Amino acid sequence: MIRLSTRQLTKQFHGTPILQGLSLEFREGETVTLVGPSGSGKSTFLRCLNLLEIPDGGSLRWDGHELDYRNFTAHELSLHRRRLGMVFQQFNLFPHLSALANVMEGPVQVLQEGLEEVRGRAVQLLERVGLGKHLGHYPGQLSGGQKQRVAIARALAMRPAALLLDEVTSALDVEASAEIHDLLRQLAQTTTMVAVTHDLNFARNISDRVVLLEHGQVVEEGPPQQVLGDPTSERARVFLARSQSGSLSGQDCDRKGL
Repeated sequence: MIRLSTRQLTKQFHGTPILQGLSLEFREGETVTLVGPSGSGKSTFLRCLNLLEIPDGGSLRWDGHELDYRNFTAHELSLHRRRLGMVFQQFNLFPHLSALANVMEGPVQVLQEGLEEVRGRAVQLLERVGLGKHLGHYPGQLSGGQKQRVAIARALAMRPAALLLDEVTSALDVEASAEIHDLLRQLAQTTTMVAVTHDLNFARNISDRVVLLEHGQVVEEGPPQQVLGDPTSERARVFLARSQSGSLSGQDCDRKGL
């Protein structure tokens, strides 16, 4: 079942085209990774999916129904974002709240759910991500990998239909990054995910499908063993060769919204 799809999606910043007629489909239970050189529009596309950025043109569909996103009320926008949990590379935790309180905040304040029910679910989620012993710890007392685990649990606490992941390991050291990879591999068994990443090993190991973007357009799309192992396009082969040689920087200007 196709949960989310775009048709001819466009977006520009200050006259510079970022997305140029991007059409993609995401199926229920599927894990899709978006890869590509810096500035290819990966993070912008992710932000357009949950309408943190409003597309300039094109259609956005949920369960086959076209969304009139340009005319969304604040309530409709909130409902849409609840369906698509977002995890950012910089965690974005509330520093004055404990790990448990960070995970509880959304369901209590946004969904208006009862404290006891939310607390029970939050404890289960933090245990699921390996932080059962850190419920009362504040972000300043946690490592980068632990903060990212809290951020993932916080997104899951809203019970989204899909999880959007924007370079969630780029700010982490090698060991913490490996731990998050392991966690996301587990989540991929039960959760629909769309992930932006520069880590091609991560894309190989977690993906059902890999999409290579450049200049806001699809260059190649398919199973990871095909796109990352035996690509059909010359542009994809060049990208992989540069990535494997280390000439592509991990500092993506996607972090600036491109």
